[in-house]
Amino acid sequence: MTDLFKNRNCWVFDLDGTLTLPVHDFAFIRRELAIPDGADILGHLDTLLPDEAVLRHRRLYAIEHDLACRAEAAPGVSDLLALLDSLGVRMGILTRNSREIALLTLEAIGARCYFDEIHVLGRDEVSPKPDPAGILHLLEQWGAGSDSVVMVGDYLFDLQAGKAAGAITIHVGRPDCQRWPDFSDIMIDSLAELTALLRVETY
Repeated sequence: MTDLFKNRNCWVFDLDGTLTLPVHDFAFIRRELAIPDGADILGHLDTLLPDEAVLRHRRLYAIEHDLACRAEAAPGVSDLLALLDSLGVRMGILTRNSREIALLTLEAIGARCYFDEIHVLGRDEVSPKPDPAGILHLLEQWGAGSDSVVMVGDYLFDLQAGKAAGAITIHVGRPDCQRWPDFSDIMIDSLAELTALLRVETY
């Protein structure tokens, strides 16, 4: 593990369930938007006729806005982001929410100060995960290569995007205990565990 993070000075985070406590009830969201069970929410909305898609996107926004205003930080967020900041690491957010909702969420959990707005990418800026476009876009902004990036997330799409972009992938444990070892370089139960790992690393 000693050299795992060497020269990995670009960190990209998923937001909901990674930096926040997981509160999204996706089954409820699908019911509210009349989306079939198990279907990808954004993918399904993309198949609708424009007028219907607008209505359902408005309802999705209302749900996401409410959740963002009530977001709570996952344990260990402050220590982790402060440590990375002290090391001069570049940090970005890649979320399937909108940028506006992501910024509200970051404000709610006290982490807005660590992320420049242009480095917070939502579904309107880039193709949603598992497409790696967002990670590649951030690397282009930073003038960095894929050998410098780490992707941290709690869901398969985060890890798939990271792998496709050449990132080291870190899977943060979920309440449902789902794991994807084939797409995870590191699996941790909490951000505090990641902070402890980083404190023994040499950048």
